[in-house]
Amino acid sequence: MRLWKTILAAAVLALAAGTSAFAARTDLVIGIPLEPPHLDPTAGAAAAIKEVLYANVFEGLTRIGPNGEVLPDLAESWTISDDGKVYTFKLHTGVKFHDGADFSADDVKFSLDRARADNSVNAQKGLFAAIDKVDVIDPATVNVTLKNPQGSFLYNMGWGDAVMVSPKSAATNKENPVGTGPFKFQNWAKGSSITLVKSGHYWGAPVFLDKVEFRIVPDAAAYVPALLSGDIQAFPFFDPDSLAQVKDDPRFKVVIGSTEGETILSINNKKPPFDKLQVRQAISYALDRKAIIDGASAGLGLPIGSHMSPANKDYVDLTGLYPHNVDKAKELLKEAGLENGFKATLKLPPPSYARLGGEIIASQLRDVGINLEIIPVEWAQWLDQVFTKKDYDLTIVSHTEPNDIDIYARKDYYFNYDNPTFDKVIADLNLTSDEAKRKELLGEAQKILADDAVVGFLYELPKVGVWDAKLQGLWENAPIQANDLTKVKWSE
Repeated sequence: MRLWKTILAAAVLALAAGTSAFAARTDLVIGIPLEPPHLDPTAGAAAAIKEVLYANVFEGLTRIGPNGEVLPDLAESWTISDDGKVYTFKLHTGVKFHDGADFSADDVKFSLDRARADNSVNAQKGLFAAIDKVDVIDPATVNVTLKNPQGSFLYNMGWGDAVMVSPKSAATNKENPVGTGPFKFQNWAKGSSITLVKSGHYWGAPVFLDKVEFRIVPDAAAYVPALLSGDIQAFPFFDPDSLAQVKDDPRFKVVIGSTEGETILSINNKKPPFDKLQVRQAISYALDRKAIIDGASAGLGLPIGSHMSPANKDYVDLTGLYPHNVDKAKELLKEAGLENGFKATLKLPPPSYARLGGEIIASQLRDVGINLEIIPVEWAQWLDQVFTKKDYDLTIVSHTEPNDIDIYARKDYYFNYDNPTFDKVIADLNLTSDEAKRKELLGEAQKILADDAVVGFLYELPKVGVWDAKLQGLWENAPIQANDLTKVKWSE
């Protein structure tokens, strides 16, 4: 009997030891196509910055959820004055930055005043333009007074560019980001990976993962081998052209969702001959969206005729305004005095939608007499030459910021577009909180941009995600620039 009990006890111990081997793993390697130029969401336009850090390392007063909804974040609640101008935010208490500094209303004031200052380097400074003043009431209460009511204010405060930073670490966030989020920064191996680890002192619900590595994989051809080998377990933004190789493999989950990425052929509106409406309209007629979508997004993109996502409730379908018409394009070029065509440059950043789409578009424009020199550039070069210095003729990029039609009203924006009528519509929109009126104004704004052919509107970038079938909690859609890992876990 004693021998039998000894054998049984040993079996129980062996079973217990074996069971632990099947516990859900707590590490994750995510593949991303572009390396961020730095790691401060409040000081750069590159989507890659927010895709690593938003909701993971940095948090805002509010946050945008997976369906585009506004949720509380560092502000647990808020009230709005009857005139719509004063927002009183009640903050969570006991919150600390990753370096141990306490988070309080003083940090809210610092962050918002810094973002809207004259010398601000925030890429979305317009988000804060409506703020008149920020007052600290007590450590857990802050008043934000607006110059005028703004229906989108709470949404704006959920952008990655509006996250809270500490005066003690703000100056060094580009290399060593310090936030209040559930993950803290561990390491950045330049050109290779960025590693985050679970914060041991997070104020909110603890995350499931202990460690996350964002692996930089610029070559789309490497995506499938990385997945098959298990070296990388998730690509939230997968190469559509490689989808056929994994879509029927039960080891992986394939999720096709929507983004806020208006993919456009950007035009320098003040550079001759693009300063002529007929030339820009000729380009729009020369574009065959279907061929571009088939060739650059495996047929998964949704065509657009202005700067708004088809998933948006206020979207207006203007794709019929410029049907593909080579003869009409040539006729407009003749009206512009360019019946023999002209030469221009097309600067293409690294994403495959740009490089593949650029070849197709160059061929289509060649058919109407516009001969393009294709100039591939790295992402840092694109940000410097195109976005900052406006040194370009044409380029292709997906604008993945949410609800960002107002960028065309910015006088220093790289489109170099200037239309007082459009500016007035956007100004009225910023003063309006009534949903019916906002819908009307957004419709007007879309129509003006289409009529002016400010850029060549191509398609809405699809979100093609591929990841291990045992992973749960990754976002299906991309309503904001983010890879939010707060709910991600492995099934056992």
